[in-house]
Amino acid sequence: MIYTLSVDSFNNTFSVKADGSRLTHHSGIKFQLFPFIANNNSDPVVDLSSLIGLYLGQIEGKKPIQISAEELIAKLKNDEDLEISLGADEIFDQVVRHMFEEFREIKKEMELVYLHDQRPWMIGYSGGKDSTLLCQLVFEMLESLPEENRSKPVYIVTSDTMVENPIVKAYMHRMNRAINDASNRKKLNIQAHMIYPETRQTFWSLVIGLGYPTPEPPGFRWCTERLKINPSNAFTYNTIKRDGEIVILLGVRKAESAARSRSISSREIEGKLLTPHPHIQKAYVYSPLAEIPNEDVWAYLLKDNGKSAWNTDNNYLYSLYQGENLSEEDSVVGQVNKDNMKVTGNSRFGCWICTMVKEDKSLKNFIDHGATELIPLRDFRNWLVDLRSNPDARDYRRRNGNVYLMSNGEFGRGPFTMEARKEILRRLLQLEVDTGFDLITIDELKVIDKMWEDEGDLSRRALVEIYEKIKGKKLPWDSYKKAKYDNETIALIQDLCQKYDVPFDLISKLMISVDNTKFYTRSAISAKSVERVLNEGWLHFETIREGLKDAN
Repeated sequence: MIYTLSVDSFNNTFSVKADGSRLTHHSGIKFQLFPFIANNNSDPVVDLSSLIGLYLGQIEGKKPIQISAEELIAKLKNDEDLEISLGADEIFDQVVRHMFEEFREIKKEMELVYLHDQRPWMIGYSGGKDSTLLCQLVFEMLESLPEENRSKPVYIVTSDTMVENPIVKAYMHRMNRAINDASNRKKLNIQAHMIYPETRQTFWSLVIGLGYPTPEPPGFRWCTERLKINPSNAFTYNTIKRDGEIVILLGVRKAESAARSRSISSREIEGKLLTPHPHIQKAYVYSPLAEIPNEDVWAYLLKDNGKSAWNTDNNYLYSLYQGENLSEEDSVVGQVNKDNMKVTGNSRFGCWICTMVKEDKSLKNFIDHGATELIPLRDFRNWLVDLRSNPDARDYRRRNGNVYLMSNGEFGRGPFTMEARKEILRRLLQLEVDTGFDLITIDELKVIDKMWEDEGDLSRRALVEIYEKIKGKKLPWDSYKKAKYDNETIALIQDLCQKYDVPFDLISKLMISVDNTKFYTRSAISAKSVERVLNEGWLHFETIREGLKDAN
């Protein structure tokens, strides 16, 4: 059977070096097979024959074709259309064997390392292409072993910051379930875990509950440590405590590296393949993908029509990237420092509320490629960035009571005011109603409610009333939130504070402090509580300034 490859069709899809040594798939051109690139140091005949054949075979739904590189280059240089005959089935097998030989070598190496000792493995899975490839290869390696040799567990750890892009979050949770189901079915001894920040340390608990200003470049970045690194480290250290030592597998790659031939027999495991973790005792690092180029990652993930080792579709993962050259979010497993992490707003997989960037490229690219349901989230994120810069929304004291002057001589800004926090909550709950996304949990709301009460909410009902007004239903603990003071009493206190020029929130905190300690038999406890409120939040600025002079 004869097929015609037109010059225009070829040039719209591929680029060929003049010497025929390199074939490059144009960025932005998508087709179901995968983007290819030939190696500079490989046989151009093999490369061009294989790649063109696979491409035509895919788009025509036929078998791969066979063609000489010399004929192809000559025809294309002369702007001639090319007629090609279908080849035999064996060509496909040869192509796959040639392209994926390196991955077979990696799996052999993995097997050698896995059987070397009884130290459990731990993999940080972000849902991105690199961590997916790593998990896929581990799956395939374990499947090739007899069941009795799958003696040690492999922990696949995914971090849910609770402010993930909703599309990616749903995908990660779906993969987590699929991995566990496949592992149990195939008896692979793989355990997928989803880890979360502590409820009091989530993004919304800190921003809405305590008024933390949202993260801001260059250095005000409290989010990564609390939302990602600390939960990951807790899981890692608990695993080490239980199992003694662990091996952390990283999917890091040198994207610019050329594919290389691997020789397992000559490699040493200890000190070569496995190196001590630079910061975590009793943890070792193994990076089997370090030299795999980007195009080979997609080639392997999208083979077999994109079917993953746990029976999901990697074509969907490819669609999440939308042809964009954004990096995926780093794995947090093995990280101990926020500075080692990328800013999520510059990443394919990151937090939708990231305020560390001027423009969230991740969110923008999802929207540009059709995810219009994310537009309200983008608009909310932009509003929150602007709110941070609004001096009326910020207290002039930091949470520890410190005040400071900026370079322009004005007071520096501290946490969001209580009114600003209430407005953030109102808009966030309304965003849930408008989009259908789950953006804040009931557990977070309960923690925030207690924080507000401690912060001076004399009514004790501010949060539950906001929730009911927007959601049209009551929170589970609504009936237990009885006001300590009725509205008339609170109004009277406000009038008196205004009359005598005493801050209302100071009096509110003092009243709450006394109320919380009134049943203690030792008066010193109540006195210390009152002293803490006064010292932490209400030191006079002039006193602090004089103290700074003395210190200098």
